[in-house]
Amino acid sequence: MNNYWKDFIEASFEWYGNPEAVNLHEPRFGKTDKAYVLDAIDSTFVSSVGPYVDKVELALAQLCDTKKAVAVVNGTAALQVALRLVGVKAGEEVLTQSLSFVATANAIAFNFAKPIFIDVNLSTMSLCPIALRVFLESEAEARVEGCFNKKTGKRIAACVPMHTFGFMAQMDEITRICEQWNIAVVEDAAEALGSSYKGQKAGSIGDIAAISFNGNKIITAGGGGSITTNNEHLAKKAKHLTTTAKVAHTFDYVHDELGYNFRMPNLNAALLFAQIARLPDYISQKKALYDHYSTIFKGSDAIIKPIPENTDWNYWLSSIQLSNREERDAFLAFTNENKVRTRPIWELLYRLQMYKDCQRDDQKNAQYLADRIVNLPSSPKQVYDK
Repeated sequence: MNNYWKDFIEASFEWYGNPEAVNLHEPRFGKTDKAYVLDAIDSTFVSSVGPYVDKVELALAQLCDTKKAVAVVNGTAALQVALRLVGVKAGEEVLTQSLSFVATANAIAFNFAKPIFIDVNLSTMSLCPIALRVFLESEAEARVEGCFNKKTGKRIAACVPMHTFGFMAQMDEITRICEQWNIAVVEDAAEALGSSYKGQKAGSIGDIAAISFNGNKIITAGGGGSITTNNEHLAKKAKHLTTTAKVAHTFDYVHDELGYNFRMPNLNAALLFAQIARLPDYISQKKALYDHYSTIFKGSDAIIKPIPENTDWNYWLSSIQLSNREERDAFLAFTNENKVRTRPIWELLYRLQMYKDCQRDDQKNAQYLADRIVNLPSSPKQVYDK
């Protein structure tokens, strides 16, 4: 045990007012959240139609600087539908990163497509444009019909960069490469609401994007997610598909294609609408915590992950980088035994049973980070009474 480990434990409990345990990321609720939820209950509009759904979609489009937002049940559903909307079909392939939550690959598989895992950048921990270009130049060929994998003969239909822990992928380079190869770009912005890259907001840079409002995200609807896009045709199609592809009619029930029951309930939207107003304050509080951690770990062998160049970060999860996997595991064990709930990066997706046969590059950076990164408790500090 290093001396700073104990200092970190003590400082964590003190920061949060000495709770029974310090969890990784807790939502914060107050009177406004409860009032809006009760208002939705009183209105009896608690399912997928109601005024809060409309308010949330307008607010999210404004927040993400997009023309449209479509509220759905969770971020995975948002990503699944987004991939279908850009034309991913059964048997095709999608480029993404293995350093990601499993939902990224699952959404591809739900479209009966197959992920190809590209390495990440050490700074952003997100899809590396250099690795993307190297893979395409080596393993793909451009045809009139699109980009095709020379090894499998399958069309590479889309690319899904995931903004890891709210850090932004180098989207200008990624979108430029994908445009050259005629590959659609779907942003997995599940963790990045409030972040931006070179002045462009998360959720606005690709052809279409998916955002999550799970209970551990920077703002929450309990569950919930959204699709954001500047393509009004895709947005209209997204709303249609996520509402069981029902043709609008006063009383008839006609569905014109295979759709999904994926619309966000008004009850969840009421909670989310209250949370959206707090986003700037949450970011401010979490920035203060990141600065606090920077002081705690200064001079130690743990490196607080610096904010990547050109990124305005939402500070969703603060992370440290340790010397090796052995030290990582020892730190995780010590902190969790002392009721500070730190967590490692997810198991790299190509190591999971269902994705072990997927094509991948060397994954050198992903493995390096997986061996060393630990996520620190990053909840907003303040409990709201308003």
